Parts: sequence; structure tokens; C-alpha cells
Amino acid sequence: MFRQKMMITFVAAVAALAVPGFAQSEENVVSRQDISVQAFGTFLETTTQNGIENKSNDSAGVLGTYRYFFTDHQGAEADYGFTQNYQYYGQPGSLAGVKTYSNEIFGAYVFRMPIGKKITPFVLAGAGALVFDPQNFAGANTQTRAAGVYGGGADINLSNHVYIRAEYRGLIYNSPTYGLAAFSGLDRVTHRAEPSVGFGYRF
Repeated sequence: MFRQKMMITFVAAVAALAVPGFAQSEENVVSRQDISVQAFGTFLETTTQNGIENKSNDSAGVLGTYRYFFTDHQGAEADYGFTQNYQYYGQPGSLAGVKTYSNEIFGAYVFRMPIGKKITPFVLAGAGALVFDPQNFAGANTQTRAAGVYGGGADINLSNHVYIRAEYRGLIYNSPTYGLAAFSGLDRVTHRAEPSVGFGYRF
């Protein structure tokens, strides 16, 4: 239910912001807005602290992004992503796992630099939150963690409006413990890598 509400909110916000963009003249050389949908892989760094290991299984997810550029090169983006995996804590070889729906909501500064008419590399940095929603685990509660995001990639034009986006994003945050007594004090700063690829529309 939470995931559905977040996706509906994201789509509604994008639609509201995008309407003025469709009124732009076809004469505009540089597009100010774009939206994209990407499939991504998620790979959590395995960490060991005081003999206790934290890791998750590799998984896949989906990411939706809206960008607005204030100038030809500088802009901002809003993202919503979803994936599911298992978060594990414990001694190596004896780990307890919690099946988790992971929702990510971010805002970021974006700098782009077109190379010719075909490729537009970009870098980004920002902040937001990860919402960890445990599934079918007694006593586990939904937990929100503040997070930073950084990354880069490139848009490859297929036409004046349609492009392929290849991107890498890194997320830095404090690992979830779900309010479980068994996980109390085991959280630590960790890193999640999210390479992705997808399609977008520029207007």
C-alpha cells in the first residue's frame, strides 16, 4: 500500500510539472525537462562490525526520474525507486534475514555536458530517504533512513525526444534494524551500488 501511494504521488507530481513543457516550441534546441524509467541492479557492500556481518542478497528494481534544467547544463531531479531483497545480520555462516521492500525517494543536483547531438554525459549528487518495509517478520517495524546519493551516466539519443539512459548511482546510509531487539546497535554506515539502464523522453 505504501509503495502504491508513493508511485501515485510521484506520477502525479511529474504530470503536474511536465504540462508546461509540452507547450514549448519545437524550435527549442535544448530541452529543459525529461522523464525516464530504468531497471536497476542493487548490490549492498558487505560490512563486519564487532564480529557481526551485515549484507543483503543482490536484487533488481525499478527507478522513475523527473528532471528540470534551469540552464543548458544545470538542473535538478526527483526520483522514486523500488526493490525487494533480504537484509541479513549475524555472525558469518549464521545470519538472520528479513525480507524487505525498499522504497527510495531522492532529490539531486544534476550537471550535464552534451557531446555533439548523440550523447549527453551527466553527474549528480543529492539526498533523500530509504524506507525499509519488512515483510512477514514478527516484531519488525517499517524504518526510514536518511541517505545521500551520488552518481553519473549518459543519455544516448535515439531521436529528438527519446533516449536510452545508462547510469550508476551510489547510496550511502545507515543500515536498517527494524526496531528488533536482536538487531539493536548493529546498524552501521553502508553503501549500495545501483547500476541501471532504461528509456526516457525529453520535452
